Amino acid sequence: MIGLAEDASRYEARGYTPGRQATGFLGFRRLGMPFDTQPRDRNVGTGRACRAVVAARRLSPPRDLEVFRALQLARFTTGLLFDTDEGIAAALARVDGLDAEALVAALDDPAVEEAYQADRAEVRTAEGSPTAFQGKAANTDGAERYTAPSLVFGHADGRSLEAGGYQPVEAYDVCIANLDPGLTRRPPAEDPVDALAEFPFPLTTREVAAVMAEHLVEPDDAAAEAALIASATDGYVRREGVGNGALWHLTGRR
Repeated sequence: MIGLAEDASRYEARGYTPGRQATGFLGFRRLGMPFDTQPRDRNVGTGRACRAVVAARRLSPPRDLEVFRALQLARFTTGLLFDTDEGIAAALARVDGLDAEALVAALDDPAVEEAYQADRAEVRTAEGSPTAFQGKAANTDGAERYTAPSLVFGHADGRSLEAGGYQPVEAYDVCIANLDPGLTRRPPAEDPVDALAEFPFPLTTREVAAVMAEHLVEPDDAAAEAALIASATDGYVRREGVGNGALWHLTGRR
């Protein structure tokens, strides 16, 4: 976890307002996130939500991916104040089987804090990295750091490749192919139900479209949504409206 801002004062000092943030979402809508452009009541810090992800990583089994996903959706598709314990608990309500109250209670655990600070330190080691070479690192607090969403792919033999900052999906494809060409490569999903079945959480329309897209072909949101609507009609999926779009939940298998 990067841990950009312990509290909202950092954003306020830079003149970053809720209205400016909501307007900024418009430039990213093309990437498929169903943004909610209603400005928040106030700016929010990120440190407490980051600690929630770290706390979920320490569960057995780990639930950090699902918790991160829920907080990501809260960040971009709702007006929740996710720097409060109440806001974090509300965001985590969508994670099936998670004791959100217990997770929030663990945010001040010294072990969680230690692990979180270790995350922050690791993120701020981008100086001299391939990410920095591509101009995709940033220095906002005195150390050159990886920007989101930077990915470092590691192999069991110790080799690693990184794709820093925002990259097209083909960049990730190249990294994985070079690290382990022995992996099984599956063809694109032909049915949205099959796509949804591979994930532990609901997907946006764009995500379903991406899983169904042929290699080097842009995702077709309209075709994916039409297929999802047909599957919803047949009772296999359920649409949940979020932001200016939807999440699609799997309700049955063919």
